Amino acid sequence: MKKWFALLLILPTLSIASQQIQQFDNTQQESDYRALIQELRCPQCQNNNIADSNATIATDMRNKTLELLKQGKSKDEVVNYMVERYGNFVTYDPPITPATIMLWLMPILLILIGFGIMLKRKKSNVQAVGSDKFFAKNLDQERLKQILNDKE
Repeated sequence: MKKWFALLLILPTLSIASQQIQQFDNTQQESDYRALIQELRCPQCQNNNIADSNATIATDMRNKTLELLKQGKSKDEVVNYMVERYGNFVTYDPPITPATIMLWLMPILLILIGFGIMLKRKKSNVQAVGSDKFFAKNLDQERLKQILNDKE
């Protein structure tokens, strides 16, 4: 019974030990850290910021953010470091580049190409049907003449 009681006393301390405790040099550094971990996106979790993510990469990014801030880097320098290392995806508002323009324009271009192909096929079908009607009309007239000639 005493062993179980001792185990129950130890378990809460183990869960507290798993949480990370950061030491900040000043309150500005702490506020910058809190702001940055809310602004940076976890590359693994896609739509979570690194503050809310439990992924290993998010933990590494939080640690690196703190390390860079302790080195005296500004918020912009930390963001630039993360973008260089992980790409523009880590920011929620990536810059406009030729690649992002293509990502936005490709679906529109594909839809326009699809409509163009449909219109072209429809025109060719209408022309084919029109010529088929003309051809069928001539065949009908020839058959009618043949039937009338046979009766005579």
